[in-house]
Amino acid sequence: MKPQQRKRFEAHEQLKMKLRLKGLSLALIGRKIGVSRTTMSMVGLRKLRVPRAEQAIAEALGVPVESLFEPIEKETVK
Repeated sequence: MKPQQRKRFEAHEQLKMKLRLKGLSLALIGRKIGVSRTTMSMVGLRKLRVPRAEQAIAEALGVPVESLFEPIEKETVK
């Protein structure tokens, strides 16, 4: 796995763990706001930007959006 992919995967797993500790999931939040489970997963992996999904996740965790969805540096091709 490339370093960038690893960072996204780790951030996604940490996000899911934080949600589980609150009795929530990406799928549950997605259902509440009308966003598919797949889309929510892509948002969690930082592969897709959906501001209302990001906002809903942040609100569910009681943290600012910026703290959850910091940009993950892109790999440079040499």
